[in-house]
Amino acid sequence: MSLLSLPKLRVLLVLSLGMLAGLLAAPTVAQTYPARPVRIVVPFSPGGGTDILARLIAQKLTQSLGQQVIVDNRPGAGSRIGTEIVVRATPDGYTFLMVSATYAVNAAIYRLDFDPAKDLLPVAQMASVPFVLVAHPSLPASNVKELIALAKAKPGQIIYASTGNGSSPHLAGELLAMMTNVRMVHVPYKGGGPAMIDLLSGQVQLLFNTVVQSLPHINSGRLKPLAVGSLKRSSVLPQVMTIDESGVRGYDVTNWFGLLVPGKTPQSIVARINRDVVQHLQAADFKAQLVKQGAEPAGGTPADFGKLIRGDIAKFSRIVKAAGIRIE
Repeated sequence: MSLLSLPKLRVLLVLSLGMLAGLLAAPTVAQTYPARPVRIVVPFSPGGGTDILARLIAQKLTQSLGQQVIVDNRPGAGSRIGTEIVVRATPDGYTFLMVSATYAVNAAIYRLDFDPAKDLLPVAQMASVPFVLVAHPSLPASNVKELIALAKAKPGQIIYASTGNGSSPHLAGELLAMMTNVRMVHVPYKGGGPAMIDLLSGQVQLLFNTVVQSLPHINSGRLKPLAVGSLKRSSVLPQVMTIDESGVRGYDVTNWFGLLVPGKTPQSIVARINRDVVQHLQAADFKAQLVKQGAEPAGGTPADFGKLIRGDIAKFSRIVKAAGIRIE
């Protein structure tokens, strides 16, 4: 049996050393994430609730990740432009998407170019912001039970506003009408500002709106709160009953916010970001910042957030179909 020649031994030695170096380097690469700045795409203009929460968590993640986390606003097409940017992004953990409940609403209304259940993965739910059903003082109803009785006595005469056709406040109103078997007139506006102006002037009688935006008008007596739309009472308006408590059992429409990543992003990265976000949500200073925005800290696992998203897509799809909602 002949020995290997010296050149062959050298080749084998080089190959062996190369394989060993690769095996040793692989975990090192994984441990160095992130090695460059990370961006959070916000599919809305600066200044809104989604943008504010994205900037709050970006500051905290910059500290815990040791890399700059940048907020990248990409508004347009009801948040679909920014969303599709992240769908097409490389699944390497350097591009995240901050979403609200609008993500589930869009999945229920539009024919999207991607699968919202597969092409984007849930990372962590950051917060939830309850809707409050507010009324003009002239409406002769002080709670949901009285509103239902009034709507049944005067079918088609109560007018409720929304921030737009197919918006979360619109679907909240449709769900209330469906669950109580009443008929109200829906008037869509181009945003919350115009809707609030007409509500304050008495042109319309009802509006589902966020607690923070409604609170100054509630405190001044220019609007009265009938109920909140979440299953739990709002910490900002603890004296106001939920619609569920008011007798409409199971009613729950809440605006929520959280982070998603492109499909096929490594689970190790998803778990790392989830852990960091949940830790930040438990910090007293961060909780205080969320409360200022009328938000309730959330947290939980990626699976918890995924269950919430799928549940809302299914719920909103039922509402859209039953109400015959179409977006022109």
